[in-house]
Amino acid sequence: MARTPVDERRRALLAATLRVVASRGLAAASTRAIVAEADMSLASFHYAFDSRDELLEVLIGEVVALEERAIAPTDVEGKSLHDLVYEGLRGYLRHLQADPPHELAMLELTQYALREKTDLAREQYAAYTRLVTQALDIGAQATGAHWLVPLPTVARLLITLTDGLTLTWLVDRDDELAESVIAAAARAVVALAADTDATG
Repeated sequence: MARTPVDERRRALLAATLRVVASRGLAAASTRAIVAEADMSLASFHYAFDSRDELLEVLIGEVVALEERAIAPTDVEGKSLHDLVYEGLRGYLRHLQADPPHELAMLELTQYALREKTDLAREQYAAYTRLVTQALDIGAQATGAHWLVPLPTVARLLITLTDGLTLTWLVDRDDELAESVIAAAARAVVALAADTDATG
């Protein structure tokens, strides 16, 4: 019988863990529950990961990478800074709406990190800050704008807005209100920038 490559096992276990957390909560995501979901043995788990904690750390990093792909600007040609910020927020909202249990799982994983792995929680939000800062910088350069306040402050504001958007939408699933919130958020963020040519 062919052995499953370790990278493939790790990917399968990560996907299974996210499914378990999304459907039943982090408390239910025991090692046994994870391997049952992945249709693997406990021995296979320990061949791929040293511990459940290691798996959860890797999983948080994987989910951050997925969210980066959801908001990263892909087409900046001929667009205003407002267009780019709004499209990034709308992309995130679509990502949220497409798989609510996934985002609920991410909230639980963040709470886990805050309680058990403070450094991991810090790194998670540092990663968010890096990717949002990069997206905002790309947007400003592409549109001939510059930020009137430090870019990390703008990035933190945007992260704060998306955190609030996530939680409130998960509570009430009000798509129309969420759309109006991202429109207002885009206007608020862009108000912190100015056209470089106009200001010299």
